[in-house]
This record gives sequence, C-alpha cells and structure tokens, in this order.
Amino acid sequence: MPTGRNQYHHGNLRAAILAEAQTMLSESGADGLSLREVARRTGVSHGAPRRHFPDRQALLSALVERGYEQLGARIESALADTGGNFTGRLTAFACAYVDFARRHDELMTLMLSSKTWPDAGHLIAANDRAFAPAVELLRQGAEDGDIATADADTVNMAVLALLHGLAFLAGHGLAGTKPTSDLVAGVVRALVEGIRPR
Repeated sequence: MPTGRNQYHHGNLRAAILAEAQTMLSESGADGLSLREVARRTGVSHGAPRRHFPDRQALLSALVERGYEQLGARIESALADTGGNFTGRLTAFACAYVDFARRHDELMTLMLSSKTWPDAGHLIAANDRAFAPAVELLRQGAEDGDIATADADTVNMAVLALLHGLAFLAGHGLAGTKPTSDLVAGVVRALVEGIRPR
C-alpha cells in the first residue's frame, strides 16, 4: 500500500528526487549523495530514480542545471524589481547572487566545479543563461559610459571574482557585523567608483 508521501510521485518523480537530492546536498555535500539514499528519503524503491538518472553523475548534472535555473530566476527577478541607475541595478544583481550563494553553499560549490566535468557543454550553457541578464547589464553599462574599459571579459571577471569573495566571506562569518545587503551595496559602490570613467 503506497504511503501518503509517495502517492504524489506519479508523473512527478524526477522533480521529487531532485528536491530531495538538493536537500541532502545542503546537509552533507556531494560526497554524501547516493541514488539509493535519495530513493529511500523520497519514499520510492531504490531502483526508481534510475528511470530519470542512470547513475549518480547524471543526478549531480541535473542538480547543477537546476541550480543554474534557480540562480537565473533569482537574478532576473532582482533586476526586474529594480529600476534606476547602473549602480542600483548592479547592486541588485550582486545582492541576489551573494544571497543565493550563501543559502546554497554546497550547491554553488557543485555548480562551480561542474565546468570541468566531461560533457559539461549543457551545464556551461545553463551557466550562460543564468548570467545573461547580468552580462547584458554590464554591456549596457559600458555602452552608456558607466564603465571605463571596453574589455567586457575583464569587467565581467572582476565583478564575478568580487561576488565570489563576498559570498565566501559572508557565508563563513568573516564579513563583520554589517547586514550582508549593506556590505554588498558598499562594496559595489567602491567597485563602480573604480571602473567609472575619470
């Protein structure tokens, strides 16, 4: 007799497995993730996940893709909710990114490491989709004269390195007592001053 927990998996097994796997990832990291344990915690037979994920690597790949979808939605929402000038929009993007990275530390670690996996092309494409609104923001900033250099790759890398650093510091209690949003806003202002034309 099926339990209340697994009755709803009819046609939605993949989503249920991914949700449980993401929870497990946050609890014990990628090393603690196995298809058998995900199946047990989802309330299905140990072979059921293999209908959607032939092996553990396929599950990890799907988690990364889902992570980029979640991050992309978060970035899009933050930018859609923020009008105004370049600094305000860059701050909204930065806050969204740092908040996501802090809340999903293990997932973010997995996402960053995935670019070196074999057959990572679809994951790199998912990364590009997630960051497309931010890349467009920086491109528009350069076009509007908010950024001094025309070297988009350098600016994109500087912003990304800054945000990774902020997420790490904030996530490991190394950022002092300021609220994270205030810290991010202050650092973004300092960055904008550095890249603004003189």
